Amino acid sequence: MTVSVTRAVMAKKLRRVVVVSDLHCGHIVGLTHPDFDGDRRDAELHKLYAARREYWNFYIREMAALRPVDILVVNGDAIDGKGERSGGTELITADRNEQVDMAVAAIEATGKPDIYMVAGTPYHVGVSEDWERQIVQRVKALKFGIHDWINVNGLTLDYRHFVSGSQIPYGRHTAVARERLWNVMWAEDAYPHSDVIIRSHVHYFSYAGGVNWLGVTTPALQGLGTKYGAGRISGTVNFGFIHFDIAGRDDWSWSRHILKLKPQAALVA
Repeated sequence: MTVSVTRAVMAKKLRRVVVVSDLHCGHIVGLTHPDFDGDRRDAELHKLYAARREYWNFYIREMAALRPVDILVVNGDAIDGKGERSGGTELITADRNEQVDMAVAAIEATGKPDIYMVAGTPYHVGVSEDWERQIVQRVKALKFGIHDWINVNGLTLDYRHFVSGSQIPYGRHTAVARERLWNVMWAEDAYPHSDVIIRSHVHYFSYAGGVNWLGVTTPALQGLGTKYGAGRISGTVNFGFIHFDIAGRDDWSWSRHILKLKPQAALVA
């Protein structure tokens, strides 16, 4: 579904950009390639196996429909980490080397795009280590940073993993709008002036914008089924990703791909 369009995209110049984030590979509802679904004898893992398959099948189906993808932005939290807050009880595997393998398989399933990555939150990707660098090397990402920019046919995309969240519906647009204002101010001194602001981390899809800018918080590729989400977070979360078709700065469109999730209670019943 197209959310916002300027003028008609000229296919001969078009470049397709897909933005994924928050894969949380290794978590019981993280994005999980079927080759890594491991030991299903554990009751908790078995209950969520069907959910993982649904998430993976949606991801593959939507990606296949978009091919060829020219650029893939992996916007943080590709792995879930050690899961200390839940004592590791929500993990398929606590082995971060295997989590890296899972993330590589998920990224490679998109085809052969140019890949750009930014780091996620230290809790997930390593406080004293930097596990996402292994992914960068293995998928041959062109760039890896914390906050970055890419210019595609004249349209500048500003992407970073972290953004503050809100548990009130009307507050969800504020954070990304604030990011846009900071970009305008920073552009006077150092940073590139950006047309599109992309943030992740909060696991819900939201957007704001004006005549000459768009700000988006991306959906996540981690589904429902976390103890933290069930016990402490109010509000909706979304599973999916976004993509852009860019022919020029004044000639582009974008869409979101979101799976309708079952209630968390139903997943673990």
